[in-house]
Amino acid sequence: MTGTIIISIALILVVLGSIISALAAIGLVRLDDVYARSHAAGKAATLGAMLLLSGVFLFFIGRDGYVNMQLVIGILFILITGPLSSHLIIKAAYNLNTPASKRTKLDDIKKDLKDTKL
Repeated sequence: MTGTIIISIALILVVLGSIISALAAIGLVRLDDVYARSHAAGKAATLGAMLLLSGVFLFFIGRDGYVNMQLVIGILFILITGPLSSHLIIKAAYNLNTPASKRTKLDDIKKDLKDTKL
């Protein structure tokens, strides 16, 4: 009985992760500039991948009854590297003066970094 509940939760996590990853892929295609695309990749794709791996982790617990540490390491790796890589992409694009979309109204970073060299 407990295994069935855990496997059901795992399937829900896998479906949610798939939906969020699909929305992240749509965001990468539809958004205007590199800043918005990187935001979609960094946030939504990270959450989708973590939900997928968490669902697989719970599935193995419910079916076989053992903890797979490789999945735990994978979840932690994605948690750390996903947002960090998108932040560095946005920082590099800003340092290269990559233009933002026409809908961007403010540049709050410009006055904060006026006398700073990155």
